[in-house]
Amino acid sequence: MAASYEHVLTETSAAGVHTITLNRPEKLNAVNQRLAEELPLAITEASRDDAVRVVVITGAGRGFCAGLELSPENIQASRAKKTTSRHAALDDLEWVGRWVLALTTCDKPVIAAINGPAIGAGCGLTLAADVRLMSDAAVLSTGYMRIGLCPDAGVSYFLPRLVGQSRAADLILTARDIAAEEAERIGLASRVLPAADFAAQVQAYAQQLAAGPPIGLTLAKRLLVNSLDTDLVSQLRRELSSIQICLQSEDAAEAMRAFAEKRRPVFKGK
Repeated sequence: MAASYEHVLTETSAAGVHTITLNRPEKLNAVNQRLAEELPLAITEASRDDAVRVVVITGAGRGFCAGLELSPENIQASRAKKTTSRHAALDDLEWVGRWVLALTTCDKPVIAAINGPAIGAGCGLTLAADVRLMSDAAVLSTGYMRIGLCPDAGVSYFLPRLVGQSRAADLILTARDIAAEEAERIGLASRVLPAADFAAQVQAYAQQLAAGPPIGLTLAKRLLVNSLDTDLVSQLRRELSSIQICLQSEDAAEAMRAFAEKRRPVFKGK
């Protein structure tokens, strides 16, 4: 039975596209303690569900995620949590770390559907996704320098790997807005889609991925994530091990039959 959430909406289509919507539209989906806890749980739940083939994360209303809610009440609640237990006091990842790990360890491809502003930890959330689809009306910003902070949520890890060290430094140190056209040009956005039918085009893209072989999708994602911090020989061995698993699957046999019969394969994840 699916979990019930206060600030996260979840829905799985017949095609296996699981959409997770951050649902605090009146706050541009800024993160309070409840949302901080709910999102990684929702992602983990989707990762374990065989009915899910692709995960889409987006925001309700006109924003994707404006980062941490900076109200005094939320800041105080965040600080107070550290005093609730020994576990909380020794937590060296906190919610921002768990957000990133939930995405990278999710066994399904994760698409960040950036429908509006993605700032601070919201920007970090998009960077940890496998694919970033961006509305032509959306903006990204690291944001931290605007409020006297340094990066978290994996921003200092992913950004240099995506756009290079010098450009990452520019984007972090200036905290300037990055429009969709620039985001696509420098490799932050996988694709830019028109705002007018953004949701529909995201679903079409996600359904295209979901029609692929589930075992192959999972192993390909694991290879990509591991490739960020591994040597060539180790990665070659991982590739060989992974493709051998694929070759033994029923989906690979189905693909061979479909090729011979000149039709599209129907993958079942077996």
